[in-house]
Amino acid sequence: MKTAYSLKQLIIAASVSATFLSSALAADTLKMELQANKISKGINGKSSYIAASDAKIGETVQYRAIYTNVIEQPISNVAVILPIPANMTFTGEAKPISAQATVDGKNYADMPLMRRVNGKVVKIPLSEYRALRWNIKWLPASKSADVSMNTIVN
Repeated sequence: MKTAYSLKQLIIAASVSATFLSSALAADTLKMELQANKISKGINGKSSYIAASDAKIGETVQYRAIYTNVIEQPISNVAVILPIPANMTFTGEAKPISAQATVDGKNYADMPLMRRVNGKVVKIPLSEYRALRWNIKWLPASKSADVSMNTIVN
């Protein structure tokens, strides 16, 4: 039986955070807009994005977060994080590709994540990824940066 997840459940599960890596800045320097869209392939092979009001097991959902600098000066060294919801598996597709990943929510590294098993270095399965992080080095006043990741509903 296929289970459907409402957009509200998906967005709650994918709550988004931003951390300033530089000196403490006001909490309201960034405005964030989160979108959840189902991805489907068209006849011509192009992807189309449809607002996800629900998603069934096996469907691909893209989470896209748009961060806008709402102060009148540039900000720098901002880390933005998109958690991977518990009912989703990361597909390995993220934009920008500079995203780092974590399996524990604390330690981030470039993808693919690796670990040592029986003396060999192996890739960590995407199903174990828990969040992605992007470092925004510079965001001018009134400008936006967006990040996205694709997931599959489990």
